[in-house]
Amino acid sequence: MTTTTERPTAQPPAEPALRRTGDWARRAPLLPALVFLIIVTQLPFVGTLVISFMNWNAYYPDERGFAGLDNFVRVVTDVTTRESIITTIVLTVSVVLVSLLLGMLIALLLDRAFLGRGFVRTLMITPFLVVPVAAALVWKHALYNPEYGLFNGLLTAVFGGNAPQPDWISTTPLTAVVAALVWQWTPFMMLIILAGLQSKPLDVIEAAQLDGCSAFQIFRYMTFPHLRQYLELGGLLGSIYIVQNFDAVFTITSGGLGTANLPYTIYQTFYNAQDYGRASAAGVVVVIGTILIATLALRTVSSLFREEGSR
Repeated sequence: MTTTTERPTAQPPAEPALRRTGDWARRAPLLPALVFLIIVTQLPFVGTLVISFMNWNAYYPDERGFAGLDNFVRVVTDVTTRESIITTIVLTVSVVLVSLLLGMLIALLLDRAFLGRGFVRTLMITPFLVVPVAAALVWKHALYNPEYGLFNGLLTAVFGGNAPQPDWISTTPLTAVVAALVWQWTPFMMLIILAGLQSKPLDVIEAAQLDGCSAFQIFRYMTFPHLRQYLELGGLLGSIYIVQNFDAVFTITSGGLGTANLPYTIYQTFYNAQDYGRASAAGVVVVIGTILIATLALRTVSSLFREEGSR
């Protein structure tokens, strides 16, 4: 007669459960911040999205109801909105391109060693730290004013009493807004490009100099290709903010003379026309455009991180 002994069943390892518990323990302190972020950002956007599908005008409270895609159709087909979209594109492209060009030139100068370079860098960053409304007021009154502005004062100092005294805002309104924004955003582009310049491979550049390459050849074939991703990142990040700019347009021109961009048109639609549905639809369009630009910016940042990690 034989007896069989039962083997004890193996217990599953507890490591995965402990690992999951540890992961949740590390993530738990971040949950209040996540909940706060959802309440502050996502719930208002959901409310805006719901209102964008409604026919809601404060002047006609009895006609409130579901409108479907009518508000979005009105945003696309309205002449004023289309003009504001074109103005937004022109304003954004102009500011980004000029800021990138000036920022690259200044970064190339500040990348060289000279006495007081740290102090000069601090001065160059200062315009980006100024409050946007305050910066727009400085340009409107201290620089553009035809009676006591700095620009007309310089014309008088150079050409004498017969110097022209143009009204810069009335004569070139969109250029006036672009100049104020370029002054404010050039330091931002300079910082990004300067970071790219300081990460360039110096050994390769020194080898090129020993081989007799000129400064222009080094910049054309080595420095500029290295800066390409930094230029893309600066352009994309600048576009995200400039496409939403409201302060300069509102302060300098009050949206007149063909300078009303899409954020200012949304402001007019919401506060003046009291058309909450159409204003919300236009806001959703701006958010979608910003998300598309931000997606490209995140891809550029990821490629920069991968490039730095592969070195």
